[in-house]
Amino acid sequence: MTGPRRVAVVGAGWAGLAAAVRLVQGGADVSVFEMARQPGGRARAADGAGRGFDNGQHILIGAYSATLALMRQVDADPAALLLRQPLALVDPAGRGLQLPPGAPLPAFTRAVLAARHWPLADRLALLAAATGWLLRRFHCPQGWTVQQLCGHLPRPVLAELIDPLCVAALNTPMSQASAQVFLRVLRDALFSGHGSADLLLPRAPLSGLLPGPAWRWLAAHGATLHTGCRVAALQREGGSWRLDGAPFDAVLLACSATEAARLAEAVAPAWAAAAAALRYEPIATAWLRDDRLQHAQPMVALPPGPQAPAQFAFNLGRLHQDPASQGIWTLVASSAGPWLADGLAACGAAMLAQARQAFPGHFAGPDTQVLLHTAAERRATFACTPALARPPMQIAPGLLAAGDHVQGPYPATLEGAVRSGLAAADACRKPTDTPG
Repeated sequence: MTGPRRVAVVGAGWAGLAAAVRLVQGGADVSVFEMARQPGGRARAADGAGRGFDNGQHILIGAYSATLALMRQVDADPAALLLRQPLALVDPAGRGLQLPPGAPLPAFTRAVLAARHWPLADRLALLAAATGWLLRRFHCPQGWTVQQLCGHLPRPVLAELIDPLCVAALNTPMSQASAQVFLRVLRDALFSGHGSADLLLPRAPLSGLLPGPAWRWLAAHGATLHTGCRVAALQREGGSWRLDGAPFDAVLLACSATEAARLAEAVAPAWAAAAAALRYEPIATAWLRDDRLQHAQPMVALPPGPQAPAQFAFNLGRLHQDPASQGIWTLVASSAGPWLADGLAACGAAMLAQARQAFPGHFAGPDTQVLLHTAAERRATFACTPALARPPMQIAPGLLAAGDHVQGPYPATLEGAVRSGLAAADACRKPTDTPG
């Protein structure tokens, strides 16, 4: 360790955990301060749900190399905790895009040509567009939206593939979402190597996926861990920093952008203003019970429509092996702001009605027995708009930021958070902490 020895990590989401593990590996004396009662941030078990529900459904893909490596580092075996399968975006009737195993480019081509529910002209138009993105090395004007990038594609391709992929990856509507970030996601997922597009679906609650194992690893390797502890004040003192009076050589703000802006406002007002200016999009999740519903895929793409808030449904009974999950399905509505305008209960009722329409004859019975729980993460991700000015990692000498909202090529994803945490930890270990 050539840089600071005593480092505070504020926030134990996936970015903070990644940073803390990397710092401990480098020999730092690390203290982690987490405001909630448990680690995990926005990807953990929900507080007070009563049934062990997560605070939302998350998925990973094969291109998440940093996240998978971190899981292995903290003894969380991806092969046991994640169900890996080739990308399949199929509807309740079994129609859709299903990538066969193999190299991504020919697999994508074969999958599109095999999607016979689309007319041949529509399939060829999609392949022509993808070829153009590839030839342009997945670059486009920074100011473009996904609508501008893809608006020329046939309506079925837009409605059944591009729009759900966009809101799932960027949690932002096509008309507002950054085309450049969308292309980066497609490049890494579909064309970066064998298995990069594979779906990795959690087979355990999110807290057991990374937060719990990383927390135990940190405790076993000498880190000082605090939960239920909100840092009140950050102050510069000579060449060091103080958190609520305790001295540290460096501080890494891996909390939410709002919390980081509050702590940094007195010492870096311009950075705090950039962090506070981010806009957010919510994600809503409904847990439903149907003991009879079976499907070939553990993740089902739901038909789009004006009365369809959710994009995907997940069969937890197939994914999780514990008896309590049998018969439980989750429906996930990304960019759910319009559906939450009338309240969480109304959003849950809309998803229940959508499930009954998508799977005729299922999710029957009294609503109170079928709709088990509804949750909303109202600030789930930043709105990933074109040319968005995200706050930089470097705030001041010895003060850095990490999180999926910090400058980087990815939208607000688990992989983006982990990569940001690792990059901030590496910057913290440099002999000097000069901006840039």
